[in-house]
Amino acid sequence: MRKLLTILSLWIFPQVAFSLDTVPYVDLNQYLGVWYEIASYPMFFQRGCVATKATYSMLPEGNIRVLNECRKESFDGPLKKAEGVARVADPKTNSKLEVKFFLFWGNYWIIDLDEEYQFAVVSEPRMKYLWILSRTPVMKEDVYQGILQRLKEKGFDLSRLKMTPQPLPH
Repeated sequence: MRKLLTILSLWIFPQVAFSLDTVPYVDLNQYLGVWYEIASYPMFFQRGCVATKATYSMLPEGNIRVLNECRKESFDGPLKKAEGVARVADPKTNSKLEVKFFLFWGNYWIIDLDEEYQFAVVSEPRMKYLWILSRTPVMKEDVYQGILQRLKEKGFDLSRLKMTPQPLPH
């Protein structure tokens, strides 16, 4: 009976099933700047996007300006932009933020981060969203495979992960 109740509670309250850890601390000044999307769980608003990148910059009141950009269908396709704002949800670590693009705030949790801030992995408590970000449009294969291994250990479904086409650097 206890096993059945556990299974039912995981089905009814899936957010309770996961305990997603974030990185211990994020230096927001180092985190600012341009990040290229290497792979993600594709979201409806990203359909047809290639060359996806996000640019983070500090706003005077302490929040962070978020500018997401992509090209539609091809590297020469029309530029699509979405501007939002992020705020720190956990000032002790700065690894839990909230982002708003329209009316609603959403979780933006930094769950993996290179010591030199060359890559970051972002998700949210229910593991519904996932983005692998890099300071460069191309990530070394061994670095990518290491990220995938850590994501697998955290319980992410890697079959949902899709690579984001990026132009090769000149």
